[in-house]
Amino acid sequence: MARKSHLYEFHKEKGKITEFSRFDMPLWYKGIIEEHMAVRNAAGVFDVSHMGRVWIKGKEATEFLSYVLPTNPGNVKDNRAFYSTICNPDGGILDDTITDRFSADRYLMIVNAGNREKDFAWLKKQSSGFEVEIDDFSDDSALIALQGPIASKILQKTTDYDLSAIKRFGFSDVRIAGEHCLVARTGYTGEDGFEITIFDTPVGSPDRALKVWNEILKLGENEGLLPCGLGARDSLRLEAGMCLYGQDIDEKISPVEADLAFVINQDDRDFIGKQVIARQLASGTERRRVAFSLQGAGIPRHGFPLTFAGKTVGDVTSGTFSPLLKIGIGMGYAPTQLSDLGQSLWVDIRNSNRAAKVVSTPFYDTSRYGYKRKSLSSS
Repeated sequence: MARKSHLYEFHKEKGKITEFSRFDMPLWYKGIIEEHMAVRNAAGVFDVSHMGRVWIKGKEATEFLSYVLPTNPGNVKDNRAFYSTICNPDGGILDDTITDRFSADRYLMIVNAGNREKDFAWLKKQSSGFEVEIDDFSDDSALIALQGPIASKILQKTTDYDLSAIKRFGFSDVRIAGEHCLVARTGYTGEDGFEITIFDTPVGSPDRALKVWNEILKLGENEGLLPCGLGARDSLRLEAGMCLYGQDIDEKISPVEADLAFVINQDDRDFIGKQVIARQLASGTERRRVAFSLQGAGIPRHGFPLTFAGKTVGDVTSGTFSPLLKIGIGMGYAPTQLSDLGQSLWVDIRNSNRAAKVVSTPFYDTSRYGYKRKSLSSS
């Protein structure tokens, strides 16, 4: 039986429900394209309470995370968040995560919904020998994402706290609609926005989560804000070039192969998977994640073959029709020698080869869209 988030009753009444990572979640409300474009041009609000939230606390919390992540949390300042990957001894990615560092002895890790139990068990197992406490409090808190170029304008109406003080990948304790929340300036859409953790809110008593959700919807209704489902979340993250666990990355793919080497700190410390990852950094890998756009009509989908010179050289891991760019876009793995920008590839779409070109991400013009945009008017 599928699990339900804190906001399930709203989704059931207003949206199209689908099962995702063992949760009943909204696929869309008004429609995927409309919700997608609301986030690119104004704002959208997402229920992401199905994702996992884990406290990592204790005298050796930093040393522990330094061992289980290729990123060294000792290099991260307090009140800053960082993206990383949990790897196995073979260098494969068990999950990709965002972790908030409160202090050297207190962290909050956000993990993917489908990996909640697996990640918690892995962290507990690896914690043996470290003076650290690990607590999964996912079901006792809610998580809401507000994303888009006017997300800050809308959220500011709910609080006296000056949100401009929270820089990208920063976070702070903030009262939102009168409720105690942790507000982090991160996101999975490429746009500016916030992830709002609402504490002391069990799934069975969702009133505080509903209060924050409804207040955001009310304050944004005349600003172009829409509630958004998983469909828009997926197309938005793909336009931004972000990975989806279980499709673009998994336990058989390393951060180096996935073009996520920026999460790796090469230093004297040991971390799980270091031997394999260090070798790959030094010698290279046979394959690499690439982003591509079709040069004509067609929609690439997960599992479609990537071809070159008439031979299959890889597979599409994520693909869609970009609501913003009006072209087919995707990601996949190709031989490293075919991964350079501008490289021509082909996508086999139902036995018809469609020309594609390797491109950089995000797929869109960052001066017009995304958190780096120069102004809202340019969009």
